Amino acid sequence: MTSPSTIRQKFLTHPSELGVVAVDFSGGQCKPGVDAAPNALISAGLLEQLRHDLGYDLHGDSDVHSYNDYIPKGVPDPDYRGMKNPLSVSAVTETLSSRVYAQAKEGRFVLTLGGDHSIAIGTISGMAKAIRERLAGKDIAVIWVDAHADINTPETSDSGNIHGMPVAFLTGLAKTDRKDIFGWLHTDQLISVNKLVYIGLRDVDRGEKQILRENGIRAFSMHDIDRHGIGRVMEMALAHIGSDTPIHLSFDVDALDPQWAPSTGTPVRGGLTLREGDYIAECVHETGQLIAMDLVEVNPSLEEKGASETIRAGCSLVRCALGDTLL
Repeated sequence: MTSPSTIRQKFLTHPSELGVVAVDFSGGQCKPGVDAAPNALISAGLLEQLRHDLGYDLHGDSDVHSYNDYIPKGVPDPDYRGMKNPLSVSAVTETLSSRVYAQAKEGRFVLTLGGDHSIAIGTISGMAKAIRERLAGKDIAVIWVDAHADINTPETSDSGNIHGMPVAFLTGLAKTDRKDIFGWLHTDQLISVNKLVYIGLRDVDRGEKQILRENGIRAFSMHDIDRHGIGRVMEMALAHIGSDTPIHLSFDVDALDPQWAPSTGTPVRGGLTLREGDYIAECVHETGQLIAMDLVEVNPSLEEKGASETIRAGCSLVRCALGDTLL
């Protein structure tokens, strides 16, 4: 089947089809507004750009369905092991995992518009399960582009916000002893630390640094990008993953410097330029291995900080991941 991109897609049986999942959820952190991001991105014309400019056949969400409907009603959601809103985040990500899986099992690229980064528990688990079923047990790799490592366990987290924990749950480094709090995660939905690569880190907690070192996780900080340049960093990142592995790109807009993406809940100075962010997305697309992308942590409510600029940056990142080129 032909693809809107000139790059041959290795793992998508329907490369011209795009499964869209719009997740209006902010329960993984404490600042309101990030739940409005999917609607803001769609209202800015992102889906029309993908359909008309890049030629994708869109499936799934054309508008935003409220994921708050999946939060248990009338049930208290107290902190558990220090986690805030654990029942809500678990219920939403379980539903999200099923929705991503439903799109991915059809051989489509899956684009998820968040929402805070806790939603990656759902997106990546759903994709991992679908790929293992479609490709005879094959693992996926994850490229996590973020200012933060998001690999705290409940015990190492200072804030208790679950958007700082998704990688720990997805790799099995964080365990659960309750079915209603991520007990739905099974082995076929997890990823290996050996196929995890970070890019853009610059605000990593002490406990996270220890986790990264103990598990030998490949991580490129802004220091590495300053030293080697984004081109060499991408070469090293993709070499670590290898050419025979499907890639899920999970992109937190706060990986960009606040100059380019100011409207996000946890901005950190000294980040990627927009051009470097676009380059990451372009490079991963050019491998022909990219099967999914999350775009998270755009917060349109922070209008005074430059919401429209951040939304434009988010749209640019998505387009580049889906084959948009400068020439």
